[in-house]
Amino acid sequence: MFEVKPLPFSPDSLEGISEQQIKFHHDVHYAAYVNNRNKIEAQLEEMRKKGEFGDLRGLKLSESHNASGMMLHEAYFDCMGGKGGEAIGELAEKIKQDFGSFENWKKEVLSIAVSARGWVLLCFDPSDGNLHNYSVDYHDIGAVWGSTPVLALDLWEHAYYLDQGPNKAKYIEAFFRNLNWERINQKFKEVSSKF
Repeated sequence: MFEVKPLPFSPDSLEGISEQQIKFHHDVHYAAYVNNRNKIEAQLEEMRKKGEFGDLRGLKLSESHNASGMMLHEAYFDCMGGKGGEAIGELAEKIKQDFGSFENWKKEVLSIAVSARGWVLLCFDPSDGNLHNYSVDYHDIGAVWGSTPVLALDLWEHAYYLDQGPNKAKYIEAFFRNLNWERINQKFKEVSSKF
């Protein structure tokens, strides 16, 4: 059984993102993906016990959507709770190497965010050893196999509508002001050290 992970920061500690917005996002939306994934796992276990599978297409699509939604929300919350600024450490060097500069990386992220229907992810891809910005619709369309998110920007309306209404740009600014680069750098070191 999967469990809802606690926030790695106090929900009232963010600048420009309210405590209530975070609580709705974490306790309702993220928790729903965790709970749905558990329900799907239970359904699959029951089918396996009976040896009767019927039409699995809808269930398997729902499994991918909810599992990815759970994991991306965990990546999102994990990269927040800091004071923003710029990347640090090994991650800062790798961003400069792969994107030319931190400013170029951020411009690319902001350009993707205009059209993304779900997420902008900064991922480490072991197939080439580089960082990539990916645009992922919903939770699982546009994902790249084997890549690991080190930074996840949630662009679903439930991430910002309570605070910013339709002003997604204002939310994105607040997101960047609250990044915890120390934690993000640590995640990058963990995933890149394996390759």
